[in-house]
Amino acid sequence: MPAFQTVRGMRDLLGEEAQAFTNIISKAHETATLYGYKEVITPVVEPLELLSAKSGEEIRQRMFIFKDLGERQVALRPEFTASIARLVTTALKNEPKPLRLFSVGSVYRYDEPQRGRYREFWQSNFELMGSARPEADAEIILLTNNLLKSLGLQGYAFKIGHIGVIRGILTQEGVEEKTQNAILQRMDKKEFEEAFKLAPTEHCRSMLEGLLQLKCDNCFETVEKIKAYVANYEKAKTAAENLGEILKLVMESGCPIQTVEPAFARGLEYYTGMIFEIYISELDIALGGGGRYDRLIELFGGESTPAVGCAHGIDRIALALQTQKATLAAAHGKRVLVLAVNDALKVEALKIAQMLRSKGVVVEFEIMGRKMGKALEDADKRQVDFAVIVGERELKEGSVMLKNLVNREQATVPLKELAEKIKS
Repeated sequence: MPAFQTVRGMRDLLGEEAQAFTNIISKAHETATLYGYKEVITPVVEPLELLSAKSGEEIRQRMFIFKDLGERQVALRPEFTASIARLVTTALKNEPKPLRLFSVGSVYRYDEPQRGRYREFWQSNFELMGSARPEADAEIILLTNNLLKSLGLQGYAFKIGHIGVIRGILTQEGVEEKTQNAILQRMDKKEFEEAFKLAPTEHCRSMLEGLLQLKCDNCFETVEKIKAYVANYEKAKTAAENLGEILKLVMESGCPIQTVEPAFARGLEYYTGMIFEIYISELDIALGGGGRYDRLIELFGGESTPAVGCAHGIDRIALALQTQKATLAAAHGKRVLVLAVNDALKVEALKIAQMLRSKGVVVEFEIMGRKMGKALEDADKRQVDFAVIVGERELKEGSVMLKNLVNREQATVPLKELAEKIKS
């Protein structure tokens, strides 16, 4: 039999790497609770029609698509928002607004595998539906800041823009939506020359090119430059003003926004307003991002519902923390091995192990039938902190032997004091 490998672009998570994922997911859950988001769990497999409706050509070409046994076209979800939109138009359609929804899990895209990019990857996803106000956009950015800060990530930077500025120019210049999407796709990949070639007139092209020159070090100055630049484009100017309002709320709440990008675009077609991404200097990939999408719920047959959301790349955040040599593993208590000196005491030793677990102590029970010396040697190799040795004489006195495997000290400890002694 050949030794089986994982499918290309998929991977196993072991040991500390798995613990790092668990820790990030746990912090995402904590953030959801702090901000009042309710968890929803949606299927990994969805109808192709749903997932491809407004995801953008780039993602449509990279979906894992197949027919089920009923000959239906289905796909593995490439992101969460389409599934959440489906929920909002069905099971949650009568729920009062705003809706604050949280999801976490694996998503799938047929990308070329490279550092920080896999075909199966994990995201935490936050969606806020029912408000068109800048406070809602600010909340999505602030909770992202809260999550990254709580994980101990250093020096991360927010890049923010507003898709309404570019769409406002293109709409007023008479560019149809399909061409707008093609232009935005290329701008998202920094293929500006190719993007601008699709502009129908020289004036339209020069307006788009001019956006690239507006960026400056001060975020509010950049917004003012954008407003002046698009003064004759009503929708674009309104978008720039909206960006300024969001920026004020976010920055005055203590969240650092390093860059306002006038020509910033993202790969999903459904964005209508503010968009953002997060980076660290050590990596050239976004750790997460999101934006406003006010027309998606309506597209899926629901009522007109303003919405804003974000996704955080758990694989990439783990890589960022690893790059910064941050502590990735979830915190846990002291690890303890419980073993009996002979088989006759196994039942009593197991009772003690259960008692310790009930008090929140992490316990491994000796199940290999090893001799005392070998069991302790193995525990030492695996960096177990304590060994609880259950002997006949000590047990008669209501005690056990507690051996500190770090400093090699040992002492007889009454059972009623054992858990506290280990914890302290």
